[in-house]
Amino acid sequence: MYAVIFKAQIRELDQAYHDTVKRMRELALQEYGCLDFISFAEGDQEITISYWDSQAQIRHWKQNPEHIQAQALGKSRWYKSYRIEIVEVIRQYDNTT
Repeated sequence: MYAVIFKAQIRELDQAYHDTVKRMRELALQEYGCLDFISFAEGDQEITISYWDSQAQIRHWKQNPEHIQAQALGKSRWYKSYRIEIVEVIRQYDNTT
């Protein structure tokens, strides 16, 4: 399993941003095999983590035309800066195991 970690410094968030995030989450989960997609913002910081079975799914997701458009809006309008990390999850556990 892989996780994509998106960290951003927020410039300005508007209703279009919230609508876009909702749509991107739906697309990732319903059409690209994303296992989970969570996002939090506090102050001027945002973090989004999505989980995937394969790197191929991540690549396909990155190339989605709507996602490309959202990325452009993020760069030009919503974020001062951002960073993306793709990591392999080597162990996972919770309080039920």
